[in-house]
Amino acid sequence: MGTVINRQVGAMARRMRLWGLALRRRVRGDAGMTTSEYAVGTLAACAFAAILYKVVTSGGVVSALTQLITRALDVQF
Repeated sequence: MGTVINRQVGAMARRMRLWGLALRRRVRGDAGMTTSEYAVGTLAACAFAAILYKVVTSGGVVSALTQLITRALDVQF
């Protein structure tokens, strides 16, 4: 009788250990980015900002924004 209980307790302890390992692995997971991912993300953000700057400062966009602001300021109340 004692050996059956010991086996059951041992099996339960193994299951609890495995459950704890799985839980820690799931919690830890891929919570953050690595340094290389930060570098690629930063480069992509800088490239997007440079393209956006070129578009916004182009002649067509500047004149359209100027006309829009001029019309908005000339509105009669």
